[in-house]
Amino acid sequence: MSGPPRPDEATRVVDGHVAALAEGLHGPARVRARLLREAHDGLTDAVADLVEQGVPAGRAAECAVRDFGGADEVRPAFQAELGLAQARQTARLLACVLPALIACWYLAAAFAPAPGGPAVLLAGLLGAVAAAGTLLAVGAAAMTGALGRLVPAPARLPETVARTATCMSVALAVGALSLTAVWAAAGEWAAAAAAGALTLASHVRVGSAARACRRCLGGG
Repeated sequence: MSGPPRPDEATRVVDGHVAALAEGLHGPARVRARLLREAHDGLTDAVADLVEQGVPAGRAAECAVRDFGGADEVRPAFQAELGLAQARQTARLLACVLPALIACWYLAAAFAPAPGGPAVLLAGLLGAVAAAGTLLAVGAAAMTGALGRLVPAPARLPETVARTATCMSVALAVGALSLTAVWAAAGEWAAAAAAGALTLASHVRVGSAARACRRCLGGG
């Protein structure tokens, strides 16, 4: 009983080149898969065109790969696009999460007022930090979205988004502790649990996005 058909030489060359290109690429899974699929399709079409001109399939694949560029040569361009895509996702996340948290904080403060003190001041400062992060996130989301079709996004935008997300992650961790402490000290246990849990969950989500951004940039 014969096994499955073996791929021809051209297919092995193209698949091997795309696999080599995929190594070390970090970013959103869907965007990464799309870029690799487009590279594979482009190489396959180039091979087919050369074969139609009478070039042997194996040689046609080698020529197509050479014209496409080595994996190490083209990978930075692919990674740059992935970094921009990750920055766009992270900016949109921040633009949604931070305003919602600010609203929840102030809503909780209205229904469960806590006594004044350093912790209340810290909570207010965290709200200001979150507001600043929201403005940066909205701007970044616009520059990597509709506005990006008209004006190229700055080269350092992904790094800026990564730093902003990292700062917001730290601020949310501090916020979860400080807000819980404020309302717990005032005996408002429901508000303490709700605000602390929501803020901590947001910290985890934003922290994960920040790490993904740093990974796209080659950081830790």
